[in-house]
Amino acid sequence: MSIDFAARFQTVLDRIRAAERQFQRPPGSVELLAVSKTHPASAVAALAALGQRHFGENYLQEALDKITELAALDLEWHFIGPIQTNKTRGIAERFAWAHSVDRLKIAERLNAQRPDDLPPLNVCLEVNIDREPSKHGFGEDDLADAARTVAALPRLRLRGLMVIPAPSADFAAQRLPFARLRQWAERLNIEGLDTLSMGMSDDLEAAIAEGATLVRIGTALFGPRA
Repeated sequence: MSIDFAARFQTVLDRIRAAERQFQRPPGSVELLAVSKTHPASAVAALAALGQRHFGENYLQEALDKITELAALDLEWHFIGPIQTNKTRGIAERFAWAHSVDRLKIAERLNAQRPDDLPPLNVCLEVNIDREPSKHGFGEDDLADAARTVAALPRLRLRGLMVIPAPSADFAAQRLPFARLRQWAERLNIEGLDTLSMGMSDDLEAAIAEGATLVRIGTALFGPRA
């Protein structure tokens, strides 16, 4: 089955811009990150041809293959999946962003392995806002100290916070964890902390209502994963 990428892309952009207007966000203040995990390089190229430049990947080897294949397109790659210690070098060397830094050991390895000839790696700290045992991320009790430590690492640039909350079909319930993440970003008051990576295909409007600056959209753009 062929996918009409142009129609899907426009629909997602329309949703983002409509939410910006509805919740009094400045026009263009929310960035679209196209989550291309499990989808082929040809699908990434199709969106890139429509003007999309920022792509998110969860699985390192799959991502590295796409980065190599699509090197001529000058795309910006974001790693958004769980980061294992044996995967940090590939992320440090080949990505512009890592959204899912969930413990200090990972941050320290990324910092040590970031090549000197590249700009600092942009990172977000993943926060386990719902305290789910199965979820990765810093607990709220540890977040302030972790943020100060990561912000001091010279080969990283702490840009913000990221969350994957428990799913909900209720709009008001969707907003709650996003609001807490925004409040944490305000409370940390760290220079350069300008990114709230939150919101996916089913809850992007709630995330934008609460201050998301980057929404991670996969299914709405690429269709269901195999």
